Amino acid sequence: MDTNQRGIEAMQKGNFEEAATIFSEAIEANPNNPISYINFGNLLSAVNELDKALKFYEKAIAIDSNAATAYYGAGNVYFNQENFDEAKKMYEKALQNGLDEGDLHFMLGMSLFNLGQNRLALPYFQRSVELNKEDSDARFQYGLCLAQLELIDDAVKQFEAVIHLDEDHADAYYNLGVAFAFKENTDKAIHMLEKALDIQPNHMLAGHALKIMNGQSN
Repeated sequence: MDTNQRGIEAMQKGNFEEAATIFSEAIEANPNNPISYINFGNLLSAVNELDKALKFYEKAIAIDSNAATAYYGAGNVYFNQENFDEAKKMYEKALQNGLDEGDLHFMLGMSLFNLGQNRLALPYFQRSVELNKEDSDARFQYGLCLAQLELIDDAVKQFEAVIHLDEDHADAYYNLGVAFAFKENTDKAIHMLEKALDIQPNHMLAGHALKIMNGQSN
């Protein structure tokens, strides 16, 4: 097993100090290997040392400007710092350099969504779901994006798929309730909002929406 792999295994077991020592050794042994810097950056990100992590990703990129996973790691740092514009740029660079994974498309979609660029976010959420059909978070965000673009029928399909994957997803039921209310299907809207409250009794949005719907149905 090579040094980097030993470091990754230590990190996966939660032995962060051991992992840091191993990655330091890997960098010392081969200072021109970008993988070691990326791994150290991932470790620092895992323990929320975001500014330090970014320096390691930048070092990896300086060594290899095509290091897609370094751009992805840097994107995650910027996203966690709520710098969505820089996150978007890094994720785009990762994509341009050949990284084509569901998580990358999801995070790029989330960056655009947070920037209010929902129409641009949509194809990335769609691709994320295509690459990872079992990812309920990606499907939920895809549904939200569709709903905000008033593509209600498409949004309903995604929220229903979320519930199929996770039957206790209160927010999916709430958003189905809103969608059916938008479609003026009051009975179905009330049913979905009640389901949301069964799962999460303190779901304030669902409770408020249900009061409005019950008022309309009386």
